[in-house]
Amino acid sequence: MRRAVRLEVAKFFSTRMWWVLLVLMAGYMAFLAGGMGFAFTATPQDAGIDASDPLATARAVYAVGTTLGYVFPAIIGTLAVTGDLRHRTIVPTLLADPSRTRLLVAKHLGALPVGLAYGLVGSLAAVGAGAALIALGGGDPMLDSPDVWRTVALSTVALTLWTLVGVGVGSVLSNQVAALVALLAFTQFVEPIARMGLTAGLGDAGGRVAAFLPGAAGDALAEGSIYSLMSPGSLLTWWQGALVLLGYAAVLTVAGRLTTFRRDLG
Repeated sequence: MRRAVRLEVAKFFSTRMWWVLLVLMAGYMAFLAGGMGFAFTATPQDAGIDASDPLATARAVYAVGTTLGYVFPAIIGTLAVTGDLRHRTIVPTLLADPSRTRLLVAKHLGALPVGLAYGLVGSLAAVGAGAALIALGGGDPMLDSPDVWRTVALSTVALTLWTLVGVGVGSVLSNQVAALVALLAFTQFVEPIARMGLTAGLGDAGGRVAAFLPGAAGDALAEGSIYSLMSPGSLLTWWQGALVLLGYAAVLTVAGRLTTFRRDLG
């Protein structure tokens, strides 16, 4: 297993895609956190949020990665599987070790350090730009608060777990283009609309259902998000969020093992 994991880690770093996405993620998180930080403090009434609690505001800004940027680690996790299938590099891997279950486990374990790198870079980029623009907007960045750094740490964990969800998606949808389109459509359009629609249309009951969607689970793990700033008390606890994300990764991977990885991959 150790050899298989080392091989999967090496595959991540064998192409430029990992650092291209990492740079894009850092820039995107800095842009979003900076814009939100300034808007939430300089003109909170225009942003439609209650900025009376500077801690909640800061946590929502610094956790923007788990709210809007989690697609990046999810993509790199998906590519870990679909890239293997697309380029047929999975064939020599299975010839060396024919256990497909062990291969999927190795892909998850190999994705963890890469996901951690994405989590750290995304979270720190959000803190750097967000704190600067919160201060520029006349607010308190709250960088001396342990609760803020707890959110940053938990946001890093959430983004790391999203890499595992991506591996699960790739194991179910073997076609790389289809997997990436489905992932982007769900994370950027379907879930945000579903979360707002369920809460608006069904009230508290809809909010309880929306809390178990994967993006909401990531927000819960980070203990802060734009959604919770607009609708306090709408998220699960941090540990429940972690379990839900891990559950999505596990269910998708098992489904992939029983479908894609049951077929002839040669």
